[in-house]
Amino acid sequence: MRFIVLVFAGLLSAIPVMSQNSIDLITISGRLGLPSDYDPALKNKARESGGLVNLKIPIVFSDKTIWYSNFTYTYSKVSNGLGLPAEVMNPINLHGLVFQTGIVQRIDDKQAVQLLFVPRFMSDFVNPGSDAWQFGAVGLFENKFGENLLMRFGVLYNHEMSGPLLVPLIDINWKFAPRWSITGLIPIYGKVNYELTDRLTTGFSLFGLVTSYALSDPFYNTDYMERTSVDLALFAKWNLAGNIFLEGRVGYALARTYKQYDKSEKVDLKISIFKIGDNRGEPVNPVFKDGAIGELRLVYSLPI
Repeated sequence: MRFIVLVFAGLLSAIPVMSQNSIDLITISGRLGLPSDYDPALKNKARESGGLVNLKIPIVFSDKTIWYSNFTYTYSKVSNGLGLPAEVMNPINLHGLVFQTGIVQRIDDKQAVQLLFVPRFMSDFVNPGSDAWQFGAVGLFENKFGENLLMRFGVLYNHEMSGPLLVPLIDINWKFAPRWSITGLIPIYGKVNYELTDRLTTGFSLFGLVTSYALSDPFYNTDYMERTSVDLALFAKWNLAGNIFLEGRVGYALARTYKQYDKSEKVDLKISIFKIGDNRGEPVNPVFKDGAIGELRLVYSLPI
């Protein structure tokens, strides 16, 4: 089951692109996981929490050209009260700053191209250095197959702490029935939406994420932390007023791990979830089991 889910998991923080109908200009979210046991079992339980702030800034030059920028801050924390060696990060506190910027160029009424430069600063924010910088890019080709189906095809590249990463991408916005639609950037995230009323949308969401962070504490300044999570959830999105939406998610985090490695331990190449030349040993920190999660999002969205 875990392998099947991971096939749909993304290995980078979500790369939001503009959908066919609307754009979420501002998103603020908080996340909480129920206490989870360690494996092998330790006395205390792991308590995961986190948050996200996202801001999108599209600058329209003409009816065919848009300069698109996207700022994201993410935070993840794991506390447990365990007494671990000084060289093991505990509690875990990870921060990410992601900046995406580039051009969206329309070719004609059906086709367009998106090219984005994606630098990231991923660290524990204790004493960050230049090794916290990661650089990547996204390229997408868009084709509108009809009034109800828009798709983009492309690839994502990022130089993770663990090595280079390539992810083939399929972006989809498909309204296949009057109240049903599928949206998402596969394999990073996706939604099956059902419009219950004009103001309430429910459905199923998938969010797959693998990110890596440079650790800067003197005890482990040659290490990095790799976070993995595949979140499957039911959601409800309510239009509070105007363009303001409140979204709640309840689900389960599969394949969720925080693994600490020495910076010398690398993977030659990752293509989506598939690893080529992974010579890393066991992580130095204990890992905890999958568990239930809840998330609350406040979104300011505008129609396009």
